[in-house]
Amino acid sequence: MTYKVLIVEDEKSIARFIELELKHEQFDVTVAHDGRTGLELATKDHFDVLLLDVMLPALNGIEVCRRVRKGSDIPIILITARDAVMDRVAGLDAGADDYVVKPFAIEELLARIRSVLRRTTTKAESSSLQFKEIEIDEKAYQAYVGDTPLQLTKTEYDLLTLLVKNQGTVCTREQILTSVWGYDTEVETNVIDVYIRHLRAKLPKDLSHYIETVRGVGYVMRQ
Repeated sequence: MTYKVLIVEDEKSIARFIELELKHEQFDVTVAHDGRTGLELATKDHFDVLLLDVMLPALNGIEVCRRVRKGSDIPIILITARDAVMDRVAGLDAGADDYVVKPFAIEELLARIRSVLRRTTTKAESSSLQFKEIEIDEKAYQAYVGDTPLQLTKTEYDLLTLLVKNQGTVCTREQILTSVWGYDTEVETNVIDVYIRHLRAKLPKDLSHYIETVRGVGYVMRQ
């Protein structure tokens, strides 16, 4: 697979050096020399990685990072000056994933690019579901709030997964019975109410109220 990299760097000799090295490593490379052009390219085309200098004409790299991050989760690596600690902090706060400090070895830059690409690929291949701080890893058959595992029974886990998968859409009692207990179940629908109470009790209080009761119909996970 060929990855597309956008380099936004106003020092043309540095930009050319990075471009040649990345092309040698089989990357598809596009270069911009000012912030506005870089922002336009980053928001109109698809790139796998954005290499972004902080000190840019027309629009500085921190602002470019902030604007790109509003509409994209593209990995962003900042290129900063050796003594610009505040620039690095501001860039990370604006949504950058990593940074390299000038002067840098090309091997370090390549390693950081590979690192953010691995994280992006892992995330894309993840089997996780998300609702606010709740994350469900379907491969591991485990639900979390933040980094804390929820201690759920199989039925509670299946119920939570169903609600998160259908967040914003009301799940009828019949749908819940079929999905959680199976087509040929003889379980009464009032059992659902019991398990909903159990599930709410195991969620933090600030999350439990997102499971709403739709009287006479069923339940919904809604923000």
